[in-house]
Amino acid sequence: QVQLVESGGGLVQPGASLRLSCAAASTYPVAWFRQAPGKEREFVTGLAWNHNYGVYSDSVKGRFTISRDSDGNILYLQMNNLKVEDTAIYHCAGDSHTRRLGGWRMIGSYSHWGQGTPVTVST
Repeated sequence: QVQLVESGGGLVQPGASLRLSCAAASTYPVAWFRQAPGKEREFVTGLAWNHNYGVYSDSVKGRFTISRDSDGNILYLQMNNLKVEDTAIYHCAGDSHTRRLGGWRMIGSYSHWGQGTPVTVST
């Protein structure tokens, strides 16, 4: 059974850090998206699985880091220096393979999605 379960969200002040986790079963967790209230879901970061490098949106580059555990069952998102505009529900996206090198922003190209974990950055 395919599962993607996100955790680690919460309420923090600007400048704080959070680490999100995405536990996967029967799929490869490869990317993080987020959806703020009243806005469309947007790409945050993706992990080129076989090459172990991350691709980032300009809004998070230098502050967020994507990684995975050695077994490939957990995808992490380390978020530093959080800003109010980072407030959103963060979703993990999964592929049925590990060969993705492009098309990161194409929401319809991912095979599986998690329910999301909320992140609120507020004073």
